[in-house]
Amino acid sequence: MEQQKILISAERLQSTLEQFANFGRTENNGVTRLALSEEDRLARDYFISCCKKLGMLVEIDDMGNIYATLAGIEDKPPLVIGSHLDSVKKGGRFDGVLGVVAGLEVARALVENNVKPRIPLVVADITNEEGARFEPSMMASGVLSGKFDKATMLQKKDVDGITFKDALQSIGYVGKEQSRLKKAAAFLELHIEQGPILERESLSIGVVECVLGMVCYEITVTGESDHAGTTPMDMRKDALFAANNLINEARQKLRALDKDLVFTMGRMNVLPNIHTVIPNKVVFSLEARHKDSVVIQRVEEIIVGLTQLSANEGCDIRTEKLWDRSTVLFDDDLCNLLEKAAKTLNYSYKRMDSGAGHDAQFLASYIPTAMVFVPSINGKSHCEEELTTWEDCAKGVNVLLETVLTF
Repeated sequence: MEQQKILISAERLQSTLEQFANFGRTENNGVTRLALSEEDRLARDYFISCCKKLGMLVEIDDMGNIYATLAGIEDKPPLVIGSHLDSVKKGGRFDGVLGVVAGLEVARALVENNVKPRIPLVVADITNEEGARFEPSMMASGVLSGKFDKATMLQKKDVDGITFKDALQSIGYVGKEQSRLKKAAAFLELHIEQGPILERESLSIGVVECVLGMVCYEITVTGESDHAGTTPMDMRKDALFAANNLINEARQKLRALDKDLVFTMGRMNVLPNIHTVIPNKVVFSLEARHKDSVVIQRVEEIIVGLTQLSANEGCDIRTEKLWDRSTVLFDDDLCNLLEKAAKTLNYSYKRMDSGAGHDAQFLASYIPTAMVFVPSINGKSHCEEELTTWEDCAKGVNVLLETVLTF
């Protein structure tokens, strides 16, 4: 007779997620739990209490990252499951916290079924993934992976002038550098998709193969201000009209480039921003994301080429590259294990990419890493309307549990 599959408790998973949502719950059933805030401290304390009930050893490193370890039979580098507990302002109940609670629930399932893992299992809460209070996002995983300088990060300030270092001290979560996650057999992160693809295709699981590469430019259009009522149209150097022409040109060329390319003009400043004055300056952002570096290179060529636009309304056009990142490919063997788990559990799934950034992309630089997505209803995220069904949450955690058992 085939042995019955070990599954997590869906009811307990729901109850735990709702308990975490109480730490910063908003009027519209969202969550505001900024990194190193009082709400974050309460969530961290609760997480640690849950882990200690399982007999897990809890350690904290110098960036406030929390690692709860369930001992294995062999003293070898652990398998790590984790994500983050911090949120954006008026965010949702699932972003980040689902990945932490997933690890906790996997540990609970192992303990209650008397399964001792061959190698240690670590459940991790990574500090300040969102960057909503202290920029940049993915701060602590960036320090762990050597992408960011620790001393610089400690001096980052919030809008009230409080440094990351002081905030970390104030909530009592300054740990030791030697406790950092240095080696691991694997890092797995469960996350809501934050997009509409899985729901649109009626799928329960996304096996994430990579985080898309991206590039961000700032485009400045400079014209001349004059009176809006007395200056003839053919004598104007209207920076906003020119910017509009640029945006239309960019949209046409970028849309024709590749069907999987996504791009956004997300920030725009118009000066002097007075209805009776012709705009003399417009500054706007243009970012694009794609898996293929060749496509990103073509995007940059198109953006730089906008300076030669003939319909520039007599204005000067300048482009400045703000930053970029390369596509991060996740470990193929781990992705195969996750896919196998989804098949074993008879869950519908697909291989997919992530357009959003996650701690996993930094940790992947020195640890074999992979991610699992579960559907976001209407693609909503970073808002109070963010919602994933409890059933899909449980399926995502069960995929991790099955992967751990196989691993």
